[in-house]
Amino acid sequence: MLSVLTNRTYRHLLAAQIVALTGTGLATVALGLLAFDLAGDSAGLVLGTALTIKMVAYVTVAPLAAAFAERLDRRRMLVALDIVRAIVALCLPFVTEIWQVYVLIFVLQSASAGFTPAFQATIPDVLTNEQDYTKALSLSRLAYDLESLLSPILAAALLLIVSFDSLFLGTSIGFVASALLVVSATLPSPKPKEPRGIYDRTTRGIRIYLKTPRLRGLLALSWSAAALSSMVIVNTVVIVRGDLDLSESAVAIALAGFGGGSMLAAFALPRLLDRIPDRRVMLSGAAMATGTMAVAAILAATIPMTLGVLTAIWILVGFGYSSTLTPSGRLLTRSAHPEDRPAVFAAQFTLSHACWLVLYPLAGSLMTWFGSTVAMAGMATAAVLGLIFVIRVWPRTDAKSVVHNHPELPPDHPHLAGPKPHAHPIIIDELHPRIPHEP
Repeated sequence: MLSVLTNRTYRHLLAAQIVALTGTGLATVALGLLAFDLAGDSAGLVLGTALTIKMVAYVTVAPLAAAFAERLDRRRMLVALDIVRAIVALCLPFVTEIWQVYVLIFVLQSASAGFTPAFQATIPDVLTNEQDYTKALSLSRLAYDLESLLSPILAAALLLIVSFDSLFLGTSIGFVASALLVVSATLPSPKPKEPRGIYDRTTRGIRIYLKTPRLRGLLALSWSAAALSSMVIVNTVVIVRGDLDLSESAVAIALAGFGGGSMLAAFALPRLLDRIPDRRVMLSGAAMATGTMAVAAILAATIPMTLGVLTAIWILVGFGYSSTLTPSGRLLTRSAHPEDRPAVFAAQFTLSHACWLVLYPLAGSLMTWFGSTVAMAGMATAAVLGLIFVIRVWPRTDAKSVVHNHPELPPDHPHLAGPKPHAHPIIIDELHPRIPHEP
């Protein structure tokens, strides 16, 4: 897996991702402490509102940012967004009102909504070999999981010597370091051959996404993964602290189980994807995680839950979750020309976070009103619905060629006629074909 680090550009981009994630992890801890400082016992409401604002920014801003991404130099855009995030992080220690927190969070997450899809779309342009790209996806998954495990530990260590508002300085330093690492790399910036209008540029990614069967399947898998992870992220603290009456450290152990399972999958995926088609790997991961959550609901209803059992369940759910989503970059890369990748990655970013925007509050509501058994069963049911949709819309025979539609052509156009599936042996833009078609 580490052989991909011999590529200097990718090595710098991965380092930029790691330092930015570390800074974000520090900000997560600091934001919770800031909310308590400003709102006291209402801190949970403040954080819940901030999380909602984050998701709204992700869903609304990502397509707009993608519309401008294709006209901008990729490196300059990423650096500018890192600088915006660094400035916002520096402002957070000085807020005195809750509404100021909300405004700054919206600006910060809007910059992230522009940065993340463009950054993700750059990796396949740097690593054009699919095996190398698969290794990069696994390393990216590992970076996210390690951040979730190590950032709270780093924050706790820093809080022994500095006040919580100093953590925002660490966040700002992380974004500045990310910008410097991006500056040090030469990044490709593919441009469309013909100018496009603002409507076309804004909606292009989502139109390509929804016209591509494998990507519609990816959206359904994202729904299933969001249902399962929402149960873990939102309700672990309630199960451990409320139902099991255990300490805060027990919460960390249970969540570490989810992260550890995800990391195990990230290590295994490069070899698995060399031998097994993406569809089978992703469906198997989602089915395993969904089945595990259903079993957890049965256990919660029949026997007393323990920390060991919960952690083991979360390990399996984390393994399935990572197996479901980590290969998604491969599907997105195959389904778009290089100049369209930022838009398609932004569509995945927008639509997947729209799933979380629905499922986060659903998981919390089920837990609050009906308890852990019903919550687990409900989120497993939501995941099953996603799996059913995947099987219906993502053809089992899907190959590495792109099966696609041409919405600009009439139904009787000769290009759409014929008994064979409409596919091309190389990546082609769904909306504007530019290569000769097979007879």
